[in-house]
Amino acid sequence: MSFYDSAVPAYLQMLGSLSNLLDKAEAHAIAKKIEPAVLLGTRLYPDMLPLSRQVQVACDQATRGCARLTQNEAPSAPDTETTFTELKQRLTRTIDFVKAFTPAQFEGAAERDVTFPIGGGNTQTLKGQQYLSNFSLPNFYFHVATAHGILRMCGVEIGKRDFLGAN
Repeated sequence: MSFYDSAVPAYLQMLGSLSNLLDKAEAHAIAKKIEPAVLLGTRLYPDMLPLSRQVQVACDQATRGCARLTQNEAPSAPDTETTFTELKQRLTRTIDFVKAFTPAQFEGAAERDVTFPIGGGNTQTLKGQQYLSNFSLPNFYFHVATAHGILRMCGVEIGKRDFLGAN
């Protein structure tokens, strides 16, 4: 399996899943007469990020993961989305960005040094394989799974197949 095949399809599958989850969440809000901002602001726990930020961070992980592994710049994303429509547009932009990468761009990425911020003005450097396996994908899946959990907690009728992207 190529390094491209370890990264891009995983990001795309879950970004598509997240887009479908937002469709179901929006339909749920309409059907139950719930203000969309309430769902988008819901957290699993007070110190956790709300649904809207979970989506934004998942997009960032996919975008930055591909960009860092291929030594490209990630597009700026200012985190200003406040509606389902805006979040879905961000997902579409992210999917388009990830889809634009080619297998050739990932050649050598497994052994390439990837330096990234880890908070507090600090950085960390990992080999590409470690970065993808130990940082980028786990963070990406965490935020997608947390978004799914928030929506389940709010009563949106979704399950494991929705998380995995099965229709």
